[in-house]
Amino acid sequence: MDEKSKAFYRAWAELLDWMREYAAAREGVRFVKQADFTDYIYRMARPYDLPTTIMSASLSNPQDEPVLLVSASQRASVFKEVVLHPFDSHVYRKLTLAEDGEGLAEGPRRFTKEMLFALADDLFAVAAA
Repeated sequence: MDEKSKAFYRAWAELLDWMREYAAAREGVRFVKQADFTDYIYRMARPYDLPTTIMSASLSNPQDEPVLLVSASQRASVFKEVVLHPFDSHVYRKLTLAEDGEGLAEGPRRFTKEMLFALADDLFAVAAA
């Protein structure tokens, strides 16, 4: 795997850590693994070299209903991206590796933990209404 792909998956693992942190800090929010990368399901003769096995995860309510679903591109994808999908919405956001190779970005704007927390706060407020 090339260095750019490694950096992308490190940034993906960091986003998953932020989601876990958000869920731990908020009552009524759960971090739920939705799916593993197929490499890790079928083991396709590859070593475990990604920083996480998780391909998609969600921030869900206590009834296990996803509020924010996130997923990362497979290893074989040419254009790697993370999709942030509010579950009851047709709107979604795409993140790619930041220009400097550190973290994820939405276009030219770096995506931060604070942006994730603000998005999740908004989505959980709407879901509770």
